[in-house]
Amino acid sequence: MSEPTELSAFPDLFGRTRRFSLGAPHSVTVSPDGDRVLFLRSAGATDPRTALWCQYLDGSEQALTAPEVGAYATDRAVERVAFSAGDTLWTFRLDDGEAPRRLPTPVGVAVHDPLPSPDGGQVAYLSAGGVRLTRSDGTGDRVLADSPDPQVTHGHTDHTAHESIGRHRAYWWSPDSRRLLVARVDLTPVARHHLHDPTHPGRAPRVLPYPATGTANSLTTLDLWDLDGGRVPVALPAEVPAGEAPEGSWGRALEYLVNVDWSGEAPLVAVQSRDQQTLWLLRVDPESGTCAVLDRVSDPYWVEPVPGLPCRTASGAPVFQAVRGDVTTLRVRGSYGPPDLQVREVLGTIGERVLFSATDPAEPSSTHVWFLDTAAGPDAAPSRLSREPGVHFGTVGGPTHVLDSLTARGPVVGVHRRHRPASALRSVAAGIPMAASPRMLTLGRRALRARLHLPARYGPDTGPLPVLLAPYGGPGMQIVTHATGDRGPAVCQWYAEHGFAVLSVDGRGTPGRGLEWLRAIHGDRLTPVLEDQIDALHAAADLLPGTLDLDRVGIYGWSFGGYLAAGAVLHHPETFHVAVAGAPPTDHRLYDTYWNERHLRHPALHPEGYARSDLIPHAHRLVRPLMLIHGLADDNVLPVHTLRLSAALQAAGRPHTVHLLPETAHHPGTPELAADLLRLQLSFLTGHLRPAGAEER
Repeated sequence: MSEPTELSAFPDLFGRTRRFSLGAPHSVTVSPDGDRVLFLRSAGATDPRTALWCQYLDGSEQALTAPEVGAYATDRAVERVAFSAGDTLWTFRLDDGEAPRRLPTPVGVAVHDPLPSPDGGQVAYLSAGGVRLTRSDGTGDRVLADSPDPQVTHGHTDHTAHESIGRHRAYWWSPDSRRLLVARVDLTPVARHHLHDPTHPGRAPRVLPYPATGTANSLTTLDLWDLDGGRVPVALPAEVPAGEAPEGSWGRALEYLVNVDWSGEAPLVAVQSRDQQTLWLLRVDPESGTCAVLDRVSDPYWVEPVPGLPCRTASGAPVFQAVRGDVTTLRVRGSYGPPDLQVREVLGTIGERVLFSATDPAEPSSTHVWFLDTAAGPDAAPSRLSREPGVHFGTVGGPTHVLDSLTARGPVVGVHRRHRPASALRSVAAGIPMAASPRMLTLGRRALRARLHLPARYGPDTGPLPVLLAPYGGPGMQIVTHATGDRGPAVCQWYAEHGFAVLSVDGRGTPGRGLEWLRAIHGDRLTPVLEDQIDALHAAADLLPGTLDLDRVGIYGWSFGGYLAAGAVLHHPETFHVAVAGAPPTDHRLYDTYWNERHLRHPALHPEGYARSDLIPHAHRLVRPLMLIHGLADDNVLPVHTLRLSAALQAAGRPHTVHLLPETAHHPGTPELAADLLRLQLSFLTGHLRPAGAEER
C-alpha cells in the first residue's frame, strides 16, 4: 500500500516549522490606550528569523524591524521600543516613525534582555553577569551592577527561577524611572555538574551549577540601585517563624524569589520557603529597603505560585492568591475571587479589573479568560471573555484585549476592542496537517479526561487496533483539552494513521481539576499516575468493544512522559508491551530542588517517597522492549538519568535500546533531528506492535 503524501511528509514539515510554531504571532504587548498591538512573528512558516510588528486600530499591520529581533520590551506608554539582535542593542520610537538604530555598546559586550525605563529615557540591559545602562540617545553607556566574582551575577536568573519557578526576569524599573530593583544571585553554594559530549573529545566539559534535590540552592537577594550607582540592600526576611509554619514544615528558609511587581510606589515581592509550604507577599520600602508582610498563603502540602502575581490595580490595591475550598483563587482588599474556578494565570489589570485565565474543575478540558471587577464588591461574579471550547490566554491594554486561543479550529490570536472581536493578528504559520477529530472521553471511576485518535479510515470491519498511550501525565502540563487543532493532537493523529489507536489521558497530578487532584501525587510521583493510565485504558476498551487490542499496548513520552513510559514497562509488563522514553528523569535525587521537593520533600527526611518514585532500582524487572532517548547537552534533565538507568539494565542483563543525541538539549534542536525522532519512534513501536499494513508503508 502506498503512503499518502501528507502522511509521509508530516515529520519533515513538523521539523522544518519547529512544531508548526514559525510564522505564528507571539510575545504580544498592548499599548495602554489600546490603539497599538505589538507582537513578534517570524518571516515565514519555515524561517526562524523574527521581526517586530504592530497592528493598528484599523486592523492594518506594519513591520517595525527587519527579521532579526531576539527579545524586545517597551516603555510604559509603548512608544519607546528596545530590542536585541544577535549581541547588539537597538531602539526606536514608535510614535514618531523613527527607524530602528543601533546603540553603541562596548566592544565584546553581548546584549541580553533590554528594558527601557518607564519614561523611555534610559535603556537597561544585561551583559555577562551584570546590568548596564545607556541613555536612549546612545550616550552614557555604563555599568550599573556588576561583580568581580564570576560566581555572583546581577540581573540574571538562576536555574531554579528560569526552569522551575518560571520567572524569566531578575531586574525591574521603578515607576519614576529613577531606580532599579536588581536580583543578586550567588552561585557559590550550588553543586557543579559537568556536561560532556564524547563526540567532541577535545572540548572541555560544560560546568553547570545545578541544585539537585536535597542540595544547596543559590543565594538570591535584592538591591535597590540609583542610576548613579548608589545601592540600598533589601532586608528580605530570612525564614518563616516556627509558630507560623504549617504542620510538617521541614524547610522554613525563604529561599525562593518568586516574582516582583513595581508598578506602584513600592515594590511588591513574593517569596517562598524552601519546603514551598509558605508564600509571602512583601512590600519593600523603596528608601530604606525594609520589608513588611502584606499577605501570606500556607499549605501542609505545597503552595503553587500563580504566574502573573503579585500585581496591582490602578488604585494600587495588591492582587495576590488565596485558597478557597479546592481551588486557588484571587485576593484583593481582603475580598476573594471566584470560589469555583482554578486560577491558572493573571494576565494583567485595567483600572480595578483583573484579567485572568482559569479552569472550571468540573470541566477541565477548557481554560477560559475572565475578568473580575474588584471595585464591584466582594460578591462580584467574574465575566468570561473567551467563548469557544479550548485553551485561551491573553494580554490586555486599555479597552483592548488580545486572546491567544487554541481550539478545534487551530491557533488564533484575536484582537478584541471593548469586548467585541475587532481583528486577528495574521499568522503565516503552516497549516497543521493530519487534522485531528478525536473522541473526547470521560473514563473510569475517577472520570479521567482522555482523547482517543483512530485512523481516518477506521470502520467497524477494521478490527481491534494496537494501542499507543501518549501521555504527559505529570504536574504542570495538561494535554487533554478541546485544543484539538494544536500540534500535539496532530502528532497523535499521525501515529493513528499508521494503524494505531492513540490514547492520551490526564490523570491525578495534572492541573485543572483542583487542589486535591494535584496533591494526589504527594509522596509518590509514579504509582497513582500509572494507575490512572491503566484504568483509562481498560475503561476505553470496555466503552468501545472490539476497537482496542489490549494484547498490543505501547506507550511513549518525553520528560515526565518519558519517565512514565519507562515506569510503565518496568512496573506493569502485563499491561504495557513496549515503551519509548525520551529524556526521562529516572532518579529524582538527581533532578532539581524546586520541582522534586515540592512533591517528595527533602530526600534525607522523606526517603520513602524517592524509593517509590525512582526507576533505577527496578531495572531488573524489565521484560519488555524499551527505547531510551536523551540529548547529551540536556541541562534540564541531565543525561546521567538515562545513562544510569541503562547501566543498571545492562548490569541486570536486560536488553534495551539507547539513542544518545550529540549537541542536543532537552528538546530536539534541529529540524532534521525532530523529523528523524518521529520516524525512529514510529519504527520501534511499529516493529513490536505490528499494526495492520505496517509492512507495506
